[in-house]
Amino acid sequence: TLIKNHDLVVTEELRSKNMLKNHALAMSIADVGWRTFLEMLTYKAELYGRQFITVNPKNTTQTCHDCGFVRGTGSTKKLTLADREWTCPKCHVHHIRDHNAAQNILTKGIAKLA
Repeated sequence: TLIKNHDLVVTEELRSKNMLKNHALAMSIADVGWRTFLEMLTYKAELYGRQFITVNPKNTTQTCHDCGFVRGTGSTKKLTLADREWTCPKCHVHHIRDHNAAQNILTKGIAKLA
């Protein structure tokens, strides 16, 4: 359904091996079968003539989608997993972490098409 209903689907190239090192998430990640899910999306995209793109996950949650400021640079701290919302210290836009990351992932995917 995800592929059928969208012309373009973009995901991060997440390394589940690295994520399994976080003991709080390990069980959930191991159960998901992330690699299998990505392979299924690739197959279905080809089947239905849709585009499926993966992008580098670097700084997708740490970058302000509005101005491009990257958390963890200068005197700012990187976001922790517990930080679900944040305000950009440069442009003062308030972000919900997952929504901001999704916008950054889509932007990277569209740039990859060009």
